[in-house]
Amino acid sequence: MGLQKVTFKNNDGQTLVGRLELPVDRHPHNFAIFAHCFTCNKNLLAVRHIGKALTSHGFGVLRFDFTGLGESDGDFADTNFSGNVEDLVAAAQFLEENYEAPTLIIGHSLGGAASIFAASDIPSIKAVATVGAPSNPVHVKHLLRSGVDEILKTGKAVVNLSGRDFTIKKQFLDDLETKSLPEIAKALRKPLLILHAPQDDTVGIQNAEEIYIAAHHPKSFVSLDGADHLLSRKEDSQYVGEVIAGWAKRYVDMPSSVDTLKTKHQVVASLDSSDGFTTQMKVGNHFMTADEPESYGGNDFGPSPYELVSAGLSACTVMTIQMYAKRKGWPVDNVEVHTSYGKSHAVDCENCEEDSAKIYTFKREIKLTGDLDEKQKARIMQIADKCPVHKTLHSATQVLSTLVE
Repeated sequence: MGLQKVTFKNNDGQTLVGRLELPVDRHPHNFAIFAHCFTCNKNLLAVRHIGKALTSHGFGVLRFDFTGLGESDGDFADTNFSGNVEDLVAAAQFLEENYEAPTLIIGHSLGGAASIFAASDIPSIKAVATVGAPSNPVHVKHLLRSGVDEILKTGKAVVNLSGRDFTIKKQFLDDLETKSLPEIAKALRKPLLILHAPQDDTVGIQNAEEIYIAAHHPKSFVSLDGADHLLSRKEDSQYVGEVIAGWAKRYVDMPSSVDTLKTKHQVVASLDSSDGFTTQMKVGNHFMTADEPESYGGNDFGPSPYELVSAGLSACTVMTIQMYAKRKGWPVDNVEVHTSYGKSHAVDCENCEEDSAKIYTFKREIKLTGDLDEKQKARIMQIADKCPVHKTLHSATQVLSTLVE
């Protein structure tokens, strides 16, 4: 996956900083914009997980810091909800001028409310998805309850949110009062997906109901049962990304074939520095994710490299057996191959006396279903050892590496 740092200007000429995530070895079929939650930033783990799920399905995803947050210019104290909406419109203009106009917009929490407002001002947007969004932006006032009285009295206050201090001015509250999300949702007339957790104690589930009732069809609701507001568990944010990707494909234009980049290789793997072991891959004309288990420091979002090798051996074995059986006219209804791998002490080696002498061992169990006699089964076991991947693992193999610019 290509992760690019991008910058663009907001309406006040301030520089906003974002990350544009692109799918590995193919052109995005559609571009999406992600709006983060109130006082959050583009690097929130949930935002990154959702973005990765979307790029694995061929979307290009722009996530950026709103004015005054993260790496973006500006003073957060001077911003308001309307400014967030304008930032989203500026992000859409940036994509249209430099890549392609976005067709999908996604917002988390207050970013969800901003996404609905912004979708009305971005003609290219064909689908909108919200996650834990309030039904009215003024809902944010309850998060500021410790400072609302001081804000109203003095015009501003320092409020602690999620362990960080933010200066909130009265103009922020005044701006919220002018926004009616139900009215905007009713007039939106674009497909809307609402995702919300019943256990969300920051933005209650009734907010999802109010947005859903106000919006016109096509509209959908997905319950994120067990999730918290910030989608702290990676399985929750990963699920959200997968659901949005599958849902949005119904409403955006999808190419009949994958528009891949020009490459002479059958397999491409791409790993950004911030992704740990979670690796995006193009395997032939298919796209998938490789990873390491959590016990090894990975996210377990996909098979490990050795599991992929074992998968190749298992797949090649069943294909070879079935191809041979069909040619012979033998009744093999089903073949199952179970493969595991590990290091075993070497049986034949120059330094067998050393405890460290080990070789990689693949253990393969083959289950045959069909009316076969013992002679046929024995022959099939011989054929299993002739599958191309098996023979490759036993042959002298070289890997030639070159550095490309």
